[in-house]
Amino acid sequence: MTATAPRFGSAPLVRLLLVATVLLGTVFTVLSGTASAHAALTGSTPEDGAVVATAPKDISLTFSEQVALGDDSIRVLDPDNKRADSGKIRDLSSGGTVAYGIDLHAGLPDGTYTVAWQAVSADSHPISGAFTFSIGAPSKTTAAVPGEEAGGGLVGALYDIARYISYAGFILLVGGAAFVLGCWPRGASVRPLQRLVVQGWLTLTAATLVLLLLRSPYTGSGKLGDAFDLGGLQDVLATKTGAALVSRLLLLGAAALFVAVLFGAYAKRETPRDEQESKERKDLTFGLAVGGAVVAAGIAGTWALAEHASTGIQTGLAMPVDVLHLLAVATWLGGLTALLVALYRAPSIENAAARRFSRIAFVSVVVLAATGLYQSWRQVGSWSALWGTSYGQLLLVKVGLVAVLVGIAWFSRRWTGRLGQPTEAGTTEAGTGKGEARTGKEAGAGIEAEAENEVEAEAEAEAATGSETGSGTETAAATTVVGDSERATQLARQKAALATARQKRIRDADPGRIGLRRSVLAEAGVAVVLLAVTTVLTSTEPGRTAEQEAGATGGTAATAPASAGPIDLTLPFDTGGENGKGTVRLTLDPGRSGANVMHIYVEGPDGQPLDVPEVKAAFTLTAQRIGPLPIVPERFAPGHWSADAVQIPMPGEWQLQLTIRTSDIDQTTVDKNVKIG
Repeated sequence: MTATAPRFGSAPLVRLLLVATVLLGTVFTVLSGTASAHAALTGSTPEDGAVVATAPKDISLTFSEQVALGDDSIRVLDPDNKRADSGKIRDLSSGGTVAYGIDLHAGLPDGTYTVAWQAVSADSHPISGAFTFSIGAPSKTTAAVPGEEAGGGLVGALYDIARYISYAGFILLVGGAAFVLGCWPRGASVRPLQRLVVQGWLTLTAATLVLLLLRSPYTGSGKLGDAFDLGGLQDVLATKTGAALVSRLLLLGAAALFVAVLFGAYAKRETPRDEQESKERKDLTFGLAVGGAVVAAGIAGTWALAEHASTGIQTGLAMPVDVLHLLAVATWLGGLTALLVALYRAPSIENAAARRFSRIAFVSVVVLAATGLYQSWRQVGSWSALWGTSYGQLLLVKVGLVAVLVGIAWFSRRWTGRLGQPTEAGTTEAGTGKGEARTGKEAGAGIEAEAENEVEAEAEAEAATGSETGSGTETAAATTVVGDSERATQLARQKAALATARQKRIRDADPGRIGLRRSVLAEAGVAVVLLAVTTVLTSTEPGRTAEQEAGATGGTAATAPASAGPIDLTLPFDTGGENGKGTVRLTLDPGRSGANVMHIYVEGPDGQPLDVPEVKAAFTLTAQRIGPLPIVPERFAPGHWSADAVQIPMPGEWQLQLTIRTSDIDQTTVDKNVKIG
């Protein structure tokens, strides 16, 4: 049986890798904020901020891709925060257009209405939003909408961390097992590698269970306590994401059987004694390879089923490509981690094993590059989206990290050729007069034999001493035997510890091993960062969708450049009556579409505030045939009028009209065109 490292030696490194992975995933989750949606609201009727003359019969929402809506996903609230809709959502989709509508109550009064909506995009991410429209004229509203986006808050952070940990567990499980089967079969009996693969399985299983429990509050209420709501869990199981998570758990059951056979029956057949055992080992290796590949592909398919690959264009090709991409990542990065553990904790590792992994890693990188190129084209769609969207920028960071990994791997490949070359110091210490190093099992066996001889010699000497002193009673003899046994056990433990330390010195004397350790450790560090960036990337709205959303909502803005900031203008006026001359100054903050605060200051010719009976304002967007939208400010102080929540429906070049009345019969209207962004 191949010598294994002591049980206590492997845990610190594996724990360090797992802790570093979890901590970095937490940091990236916090920095990335709420996960960006992969579906987007591309239009609505009425539009956001629109003012309509009569009450519409219904509200319709248009999305960039398929979404799932619940019974309460669209709510229309009147100015008093009461429901103004029928509560029945209708599917208005046709052709390539995804649209949903909801009927409104008849005879709605004038005022500002709020539309709040929440849905789950086809790639499993929750999305939400709200907008307003007005009937007749804008008004104050007390409608309350959730201040936090869907998928945010504590539940969103925990869900994203669990997603990151699940990716890490998958990589350790699949990559570690592939390293043992494809590169170093003797590693099946090495305890550090066994722990690595088993901890990968445990990590992925635990993370999947957490994702399943958090799914309901993540896409719904956002309350952590709802994670144990059986009704919500039942609803999750009926969704595509719920089915994918349950399938993953079932496949992990099969993976547990695979791991048990790999580190059980397969490890015991490490050294076949005859041709029959050799044939059985080959058959078992083939069966494990095929079965493991099927299970690994199935687990990877649970991500492809519920995320990016399942939506958008060419889904039939995108899903198997996504599976290949995940398997290539796991084989490369997971195998890299297994190699790192073997270099640090295994008694010895052959040069051939490192070379085999180098070849497998090269194939994995080629597959990774080919599948990644296709996925990039599919999700980004254009060069402008590559540079101008968050998804494209993160993708460039990921490509840069992969390039760094490949560069470090080149150095690792050079060190692989030097692995196993003994140094003079190592040969002298381990050879004990034989002129060559003894490593692994041979060194340990020799030291153990020496320890046994010393123990026996000491026991015989003590027994002889006891005879000379005349101590020959049965009680004394029994005491001597017990004492000798305890001392022999103690000496055996000391010699075993010495053997372990000597093996470590021999192992560390290999310059190729030391250099390969350092380069592989650097690769593993970059790989942890790469995994974090990949997790954030899967939670970011694809560039193709982002550009579609920008094109749908930003067309008008292109024809009307946004103002540099708050609007501040001064106009002269003359009503023709007594004290009818002066200037009127208007400020509009922030001076863009949506809610604004307006202040009007009326001054006489002497620059002092002029207290007038009435001031009114109106906005008209001639190009879109919107308005005039009347604004009736309230008197705040002599010569000072103000209005809160002035709703500007959309950007454009608006005509502002100000009416000033200085007496019962004297008034005038002045106008000015202003650009509002």
